[in-house]
Amino acid sequence: MSIDTHMPLPDLNGLPTGLPDDFGQDTTEAVSRIAADLEAVFDVPVQISAVLGRSKMDVGELLKLGPGSVLELDRRVGEAIDIYVNNRLVARGEVVLVEDKLGVTMTEIIKAERD
Repeated sequence: MSIDTHMPLPDLNGLPTGLPDDFGQDTTEAVSRIAADLEAVFDVPVQISAVLGRSKMDVGELLKLGPGSVLELDRRVGEAIDIYVNNRLVARGEVVLVEDKLGVTMTEIIKAERD
């Protein structure tokens, strides 16, 4: 059984997580080195889902839906949404509007303890 614990988002303006204070290199060089180390996984596809809410309905009701139909979800406006990567809950966030497009901003990272 796994237990989710909440972890605040790291400060991305400082040194990358996991580097000791006495790393001995310029921060830019350290970030470049870490990015180069991760380059092998940059092309690995992942499925990301932002769940705005859920609803239950009969197949008959589903077939009646059409353009302009309104579907009531179990979340309220302003509530946090769940963000899944490869079907695993990894974060919570909020829906944002950026240049007339919807997006998601992460507000909380979920750290799952492994068995």
